[in-house]
Amino acid sequence: MAVTDFFAGEIATELLKTLIDISRKSCISKGTAESLIASLNDLLPIIQEIKYSGVELPAARQFQLDGFSEVLKQGLELANKVLASPRWNVYKNLLLARKMEKLEKTVSRFIQGPFQAHILADVHKMRFETDQRFDRIESNQRLEQRLGALKIGTFSGGGGGGGWMEEAVRRVEEEGKMKWEISNSLVLGLGLGMKKVKEMIFRREDLMVVGICGIGGSGKTTLARELCKDDQVRSYFQERILFLTVSQSPNVEQLKAKIVGFIMGNQVLSPTSVLPQWNLQYEWLNVTKTLVVLDDVWSLAELEPLLFKIPGCKILVVSRFKFPKVIDATYDVELLKEDEALSLFCHSAFGQKSIPPAADKYLVKQIVNECKRLPLALKVIGASLRDQPEWYWANARSRLSRGEAICESHENNLLQRMAISVNCLPRKVKECFLDLGAFPEDKKIPLDLLTNMWVETQGIDEEEALAILAELSDKNLLTLLKDARDGDIYSSSYDISVTQHDVLRDLALHLSDDDCVNNRSRLLMARREEELPREWDRYSDLPFNARIVSIHTGEMKEMDWFQMEFPKCEVLILNFASKEYLLPPFIANMPKLRALIIMNYGASNATLHGFSVLSILPRLGTLWLEKVSVPQLPPTPLKNLRKFSIILCKISNRLDQSAFPRLMELTIDHCDDLITLPSCICEIHLLKNLSITNCHSLCQLPTDLDKLKSLQILRLYACPALQTLPAGICELLCLKYLDISQCVNLRCLPIGIGKLASLEKIDMRECSKIRHLPKSATTLHSLRRVVCDEEMSGLWRDAEKGLPDLLVQVAEKHFDLDWLDE
Repeated sequence: MAVTDFFAGEIATELLKTLIDISRKSCISKGTAESLIASLNDLLPIIQEIKYSGVELPAARQFQLDGFSEVLKQGLELANKVLASPRWNVYKNLLLARKMEKLEKTVSRFIQGPFQAHILADVHKMRFETDQRFDRIESNQRLEQRLGALKIGTFSGGGGGGGWMEEAVRRVEEEGKMKWEISNSLVLGLGLGMKKVKEMIFRREDLMVVGICGIGGSGKTTLARELCKDDQVRSYFQERILFLTVSQSPNVEQLKAKIVGFIMGNQVLSPTSVLPQWNLQYEWLNVTKTLVVLDDVWSLAELEPLLFKIPGCKILVVSRFKFPKVIDATYDVELLKEDEALSLFCHSAFGQKSIPPAADKYLVKQIVNECKRLPLALKVIGASLRDQPEWYWANARSRLSRGEAICESHENNLLQRMAISVNCLPRKVKECFLDLGAFPEDKKIPLDLLTNMWVETQGIDEEEALAILAELSDKNLLTLLKDARDGDIYSSSYDISVTQHDVLRDLALHLSDDDCVNNRSRLLMARREEELPREWDRYSDLPFNARIVSIHTGEMKEMDWFQMEFPKCEVLILNFASKEYLLPPFIANMPKLRALIIMNYGASNATLHGFSVLSILPRLGTLWLEKVSVPQLPPTPLKNLRKFSIILCKISNRLDQSAFPRLMELTIDHCDDLITLPSCICEIHLLKNLSITNCHSLCQLPTDLDKLKSLQILRLYACPALQTLPAGICELLCLKYLDISQCVNLRCLPIGIGKLASLEKIDMRECSKIRHLPKSATTLHSLRRVVCDEEMSGLWRDAEKGLPDLLVQVAEKHFDLDWLDE
């Protein structure tokens, strides 16, 4: 490997960071910067392949790389000039914008030329063969280490919850790859569908809007996702594919802005951006071929505003319904054939494609027949029977056969059949499954939010909550998603979220509505409505016995609420989409309320009113605020508040330690107006977990951080403006975990870090400006794991000599910017 390869990668990385900063500015070069980001995102993995492969390139190719390295160096200098140029100097900005456009064309020509194909052909072949061998070795080692560690369904208390989650997430990823790989025969019934949908997309220029239609659980979304992964489709649309979930309660304007922005090439949006009003009379000329997938569409009124008939742009609509008025052609998803259904069921029940010799083939086939060839039913019921005795299978067959009614639809039949699997769960596991219906459809549920809710309502600890999550995942009743930016299994629960198939959510809602409205243990709104359900109003003269109440509306004012009594309510979830929101006055009638979750799905932060009512809630232990402007905290302290999460919010210096004297966990995530962490936080003496993540403006921590004597976890993930850590961190003698990953401008670790006698793990991925370790780091005798980049690992390898129990883990690198669209 030549020295130039190394510098090309380093310069490209620095240039990418600078371009991201430019894209966040309101300047002439913003659009060009965003195009360059996309180009460099494609280029960086190639450079890294060269950089770490150890392969010496032929002279001609090395000459090309030398020349391009010089182009990147000049581009970095130019980008820094753009970033530093004041907005008032219009002429200078115009000249710089033209130079940026020229740079963009040069980079684009380089990427599209033959050089990339030659390099990938040689280097990727060698790395693929090597990786295959090492992957087999590593997977065997991991299997030996983890085998027997996961005993889902037999929890008896104690620790180990983190191990369960690691195994559950790993298993979901591995099984996902195995089940849905196109070349694998387990992608059953998709071959014909792929062929027919491709024909509609490729061979018919007159078909601009096409559809996939089928009942819930028939595999529509799976087919659409596999289509997006298909090499032929990706090549045809030159990787320009946008996948959006519409759902029953969509924000149409936000979806429309994403579609128009994607077609125009403006793909980079901040999570907190106020979405613009687009001019839909735009002259669409020379639009690159683009595929837009709209999944889970429920109504024509919501679909029509999202359709743009533009040359080169194909729109694929995935729905349970047909919309012949606006869709040019539709493929109806076919149910599985008998042999396909049997193979899919066996995979879920036995982990193989066929019936094992020891199993009763007649009994297995009877149960498969009762699943009516629906993929979701086969997966869920198969997983529920895994490792069960034969009498259990026979009992399940009897219950499945009794569940069929002559006049019911196929989809209702599916709900009844899967209900049998849910009813067989242990009581607490079933209750936790039903709780998932309290969250909006097609939304990611943060794992930490879910476990906090279960701890408050189910009388369990966090480890048992994690075990229940893993069991539900194991039975295909939910899906665990891991943030790819955070490496492998070394991240905490904040980096994992939960999703659920909409049919499974329908099942949870169906089972929760089995009693009269006043006696239900869960009072849930299935989708967003403009007002509260009339049924609630009709019975509001009597108390409601619900433990969990979930409300999903738009803007709510005082006249929109009516009086209700909730003597047993422990969790209140307020989902809404608006700029103003009044908290329901009946919160005052919830004396047992333990958790309040407020989540705004609108385009901009909402202003909350009526927040002072929280001061009269004696048992409130968990408060979650998402995408709101943090209101003035009530003058009376929230004495029992233990967990406070502030996500995508405007804080405006509203944090005051006197409002929550017993707080143990504080999470601040994606709060872009947090510049300095208030020193009053250091007065919360019981605080054990302080997590500040993705706060890009945070540049200073309080000097008296050492007052947090109880602190065990400190996360400062993705705070790029942070340059130093206060020396007081070294006095946190209870600290076990320190996360400074993606603090790209952090220059060093504190000199006295060796004082942290309890420190067990440090996560410092993508801290490229830290060039050395303090000498005291070699005295961290409790340190068991360090997660870092390849460049940093050499420093820790030297420290390993004095720390025999230390494991240095080199994290994988991820260059995609898809997270900006979340």
